[in-house]
Amino acid sequence: MDDDYGVSYDPQTQVTGGYQYDSQYVDEKEDKNKPTFDEDNFVDQNEISQDDLWVVISSFFDEMGLVQQQLSSFNEFIETTLNDVMEEHGNLTLDQITQNTGATYDQSRRFHISFEQVFLGGPSAIEADGSGDSTTPQEARLRNGTYDSPLYMKVSQKVRRLGEDRQADGEAQWLEDEIYPDVDIDKAYVGRIPIMLRSNFCFTNNVSLDTQYEIGECPLDMGGYFIINGSEKVLIAQERMAANFVYVFAKAQPSTASHVAEVTSVLEKGGLSKMSKMVIKLLNGNADKGTNNVMRATLPYVRQDIPIMLIFRGLGILSDQEIMKHIVYDVTDDAMTDLVRPSIEEGFAVQEQHIALDQIGRRGNVGMNAQDKRIKHAEDILARETLPHISTKADGHKSKAYFFGYMVHRLILAKLERRDLDDRDHFGKKRLDLAGPLLANLFRLLFRKFTRDIYRHLQKCADQNKAFEIGSAINKNTIEKGMRYSLATGNWGEQAKAMEAKAGVSQVLNRYTYASTLSHLRRTNTPIGRDGKIAKPRQLHNTHWGMVCPAETPEGQACGLVKNLALMSYISVGTPSAPIVNFLHQWHILDLDEYSDKPTATRVFVNGQWIGVHSNPSELMSNLVMHRRDGAIRNEVSIVRDIRERELRIYSDSGRIMRPLFVVDKDSQRIQVTPNDIDALQQTMDAKKNQDLAIESAQLDDPFGWAQLLAQGKIEYLDAEEEETSMIAMTMDDLENSRKSIDENGNVKREQMPAELAPDFDPAQRVKSTSFSHSFTHCEIHPSMILGSPRNTYQSAMGKQAMGVFATNFQMRMDTMANILFYPQKPLATTRAMEHLKFSELPAGQNAIVAIMTYSGYNQEDSVIMNQSSIDRGLFRSLYFRTYSDKEKKIGGQTLEYIEKPYSETTLRLKKGSNDRYAKLDDDGLISPATNVNGDDILIGKTAPIGQDSAELGQRTETHSKRDVSTPLKSTESGVVDRVAITTNEDGEKFVKVRVRSTRIPQIGDKFASRHGQKGTIGITYRQEDMPFTAQGIVPDLIINPHAIPSRMTIGHLVECLLSKLGTILGNEGDATPFTELTVENVSRHLREQGYQSRGFEVLYHGHTGRKLQAQVYFGPTYYQRLKHMVDDKIHSRARGPVQILTRQPVEGRLRDGGLRFGEMERDCMISHGMAGFLKERMYDASDAYRLHICDICGMQCIANLRAAKFECRLCNNKTEISQVFIPYAAKLLFQELAAMNIAPRMYSTRTAPWRPNSGKKTNANANTSAVSGLPGSGVTSRMQPDGDFAGANGDSADNSPEERGNDRFEYE
Repeated sequence: MDDDYGVSYDPQTQVTGGYQYDSQYVDEKEDKNKPTFDEDNFVDQNEISQDDLWVVISSFFDEMGLVQQQLSSFNEFIETTLNDVMEEHGNLTLDQITQNTGATYDQSRRFHISFEQVFLGGPSAIEADGSGDSTTPQEARLRNGTYDSPLYMKVSQKVRRLGEDRQADGEAQWLEDEIYPDVDIDKAYVGRIPIMLRSNFCFTNNVSLDTQYEIGECPLDMGGYFIINGSEKVLIAQERMAANFVYVFAKAQPSTASHVAEVTSVLEKGGLSKMSKMVIKLLNGNADKGTNNVMRATLPYVRQDIPIMLIFRGLGILSDQEIMKHIVYDVTDDAMTDLVRPSIEEGFAVQEQHIALDQIGRRGNVGMNAQDKRIKHAEDILARETLPHISTKADGHKSKAYFFGYMVHRLILAKLERRDLDDRDHFGKKRLDLAGPLLANLFRLLFRKFTRDIYRHLQKCADQNKAFEIGSAINKNTIEKGMRYSLATGNWGEQAKAMEAKAGVSQVLNRYTYASTLSHLRRTNTPIGRDGKIAKPRQLHNTHWGMVCPAETPEGQACGLVKNLALMSYISVGTPSAPIVNFLHQWHILDLDEYSDKPTATRVFVNGQWIGVHSNPSELMSNLVMHRRDGAIRNEVSIVRDIRERELRIYSDSGRIMRPLFVVDKDSQRIQVTPNDIDALQQTMDAKKNQDLAIESAQLDDPFGWAQLLAQGKIEYLDAEEEETSMIAMTMDDLENSRKSIDENGNVKREQMPAELAPDFDPAQRVKSTSFSHSFTHCEIHPSMILGSPRNTYQSAMGKQAMGVFATNFQMRMDTMANILFYPQKPLATTRAMEHLKFSELPAGQNAIVAIMTYSGYNQEDSVIMNQSSIDRGLFRSLYFRTYSDKEKKIGGQTLEYIEKPYSETTLRLKKGSNDRYAKLDDDGLISPATNVNGDDILIGKTAPIGQDSAELGQRTETHSKRDVSTPLKSTESGVVDRVAITTNEDGEKFVKVRVRSTRIPQIGDKFASRHGQKGTIGITYRQEDMPFTAQGIVPDLIINPHAIPSRMTIGHLVECLLSKLGTILGNEGDATPFTELTVENVSRHLREQGYQSRGFEVLYHGHTGRKLQAQVYFGPTYYQRLKHMVDDKIHSRARGPVQILTRQPVEGRLRDGGLRFGEMERDCMISHGMAGFLKERMYDASDAYRLHICDICGMQCIANLRAAKFECRLCNNKTEISQVFIPYAAKLLFQELAAMNIAPRMYSTRTAPWRPNSGKKTNANANTSAVSGLPGSGVTSRMQPDGDFAGANGDSADNSPEERGNDRFEYE
């Protein structure tokens, strides 16, 4: 039977509803001439393909970049927040009260000082001589400067003096002051503000490629960080709970309350400075005390909990009935009224507002006796400190009472189990503080300090009888130094309160590879103690979908607390709520008073503030959404309608994590983006690329990009809250199924047959979505980037340690450490997302030919065998750069140190070595480029003058005037001097950087990894002739062990190998983007067509015998990364070496040539083995053996002069009864420290006399201590003869070590 479409259906399949083609389901009774649902359904003109989706994604990255959240946040801070902070704290009224000294400036005056506009200059560097010039980021990096801009403000000062007589109304009279005319400074310099790279205020923003090359910037650098003292600093986004929202939690058993409702209220403008928390507790006390189900609330600055009725009455809601209206909106609801009853009874005694206020004031922090003072205090607390986000004035009591009633209402709902408790880990309730809010809080703190300084200056002027001058009162260092301190150290807050401040907010940007830099700029942190064992905040939450990456998080301590943003997430910068509130009032939103008459109305909240109620919420909702899509409301505002709870919540604050989605038309179930849009996007992007790159930021005539899609409402941002009220299709197929499952009357059709029952079902193909909704509102742009498994997590960590090229300007940078791969390659198997991560431009690995087999057994336990011949040809070779820097310190303009070549005639404390370590220095004290250096060679020679009075331990002669403070190469490294830079820093000091380069060739012990968490170290390298080979003579570069695959189930590793193999044969890149049609079956078919074994196996021949190997071997190219853990940086051993001065035990650490610790657990093993001799050798002989002389009479340490062979115990005047013992030096130290505390540790040897002189009587005082002789300290003893013929007479009193230590260098810890 033939349908209109010319598609023949078989009557049998029709009954069962089989899929044919894209199976437009046709009903038998259907009128044949009537089109079924959609004319052009087979070749759908309006449908867009997978590739088109990537055009949309490209336009997103094209416009936004990868660190858009950092940049937009910083721009917002400079453009608006700076001004807000200044308006908030910029008006000072300072009163100076006369001291009646009669001096000129000693009069009662009132100073009005106001700071108005803010100006920001361009980024500039101030030289030591005060001259300033515009600067570039690269210059700041090289000179260890700070990349910042000057900040100017408009300042005005008006002074009035107190008149003699008062005005008619008794107010003081302020007159014009002759001494102080009004002052206006248009641009007063107040300090400097660090500038984020690539923000709107940065020199590198919107300049052409040529300019970027000229100033030494990498065009691929994404910005988003600051340069402070030459190092790049990122501000890590800090996660916090959203403010101004009511959260209800159940309390665990030991608590007195069964449930609590809490709200942290924060002013929209005031940042976190005005923060106040309010908690209402529902007590589950005992019935006999009458505290059952009583509700009490905490108020700021009030010690005790206050019954809620007192608060209502203090807010002016007096009658019980009125209060009930505020709490229980439906008075007929008995269960609720019953729960409120105990609280009403508790507050029954107080019925008047002033009594309630008095009661609140009594419990306040201030011990006030007068009732009117108490009432004033209580009024202040209720007006200013309680729920400040609703109002900070006394006229806001009404709305405060309603909000407070709402909190109680929520608490009761939770108690009655009518509403779920809040989930602390819901991502919609979280906010991320980015650079903007973080800097704003810091700036607010510093600006307040800055204004306090002005006031102090005024007081000082009055005290010293000087004229006050606003110009000299401005302390230019407060803001600059404070900002710089916080960004440099990461302690966020004032320097004085460093202990309370959050640590680790600003971190040094990771520049290991491009990917690690990107990841660091998109990192978020949850400030919970890392040691807490709580698992909840660490787990992946459903609401994290699409907002943060499920795989990329560190292992161990911070697992799940440190997250990374997903590729397309966006963070709101915050919009003022006033326009939205005005808009709501136009839409006839009802006042709160009218709520009690309409209990079914919907409550409307804007940023947690209850604005009013509305009786037609669905209309209001659709209007709001419509206006957001046509641009009347900012597109980052989210609108959530909670139908069940009858609430409409609107959020416009900053820090909400959002993500873009396609908008789906509800009726036609199609996305709004059309193929024409896709073409327009593509044209705009092509035009941007082809635009003459040298023209400075020329604009296109009529661009069509991401912003236009947003403005037309074809795409919108949803946050985790609003997402929960949307129906989101995963793919276009879901929408298609949705369209198919509805007939033309809008009714849902019969279920279709599941695909897997169809006769032509292919089990190897990708599983198709079987979604069943018919009312999608949004569609995912692309679900790539959401998979997670432990191996993905390992790769996320290792990808940041892979070597590659981290930036194209690495030659010009002087980073502390850098690794550059010689021959990076782009991977054969790529994903579409990697195009935007610039992985093909700056790759970090090479495509190695890998065989998975056992061969000689040198690749067991995750080691790999590498082909030495490939290494010799340059496989995985890398460069290692390290920079050493030094400067001539100056104090008060006088240079203290000189960079020069030190000579032994004039310089003390030269560093000793086997040959002259200073030989390679030139006369200017610097080493020349291209000099080979190794070991402890000196790179920068520097001397410091010696003070006239210091004798330098007797080494000093007349000629010695300096001591050596040179910088040596690290003792474990060697290489070639690559580059030497000489400049001056911001303080005008001479400043030198020396970069040393060395080549790192892969060797046994170096670490490598594929991109699937398969990491391993080189176990052995074989030359090409010893490796297995194929019939074509292809030899693998790497051999990994088959046992690494099954238990880890890294199927991706195998698929990558197969896909790359096909790619090499066909000469294409393989596309491994997730959720595409890539199947192993598909790849295998193509391989077979090319004449290869379909599953990627090859016959190999043994390298030694040339015989065929019995098994076929999985063989093909795989992308491998060289990781930064190299054996040369880890190898460490020591025989003798430096010891600590205090304990004489070996120092710690490889850098200081330290010892290897034989710890407690190792000691326990030796004890359990019974290896006493070895134990003594490790813990004593090889550590801090020491010889001591003790008195046989009293057991205390003696004075021993070995040269003269004289011994004496001063305590008992004994010169003969003396023994020599060997104990650890640390034990001797302990005994001496105990003696200093007046505790006498006595050491008895086997030959201690059994008697001790005790007040003249020779009693057997030692009778019960004879058993002490077996103590560990007894050691070896030898009798001391007064004439000195004892073993070891060659010792001397200066060094009591058991043997003369040859190369001992004492070292300060």
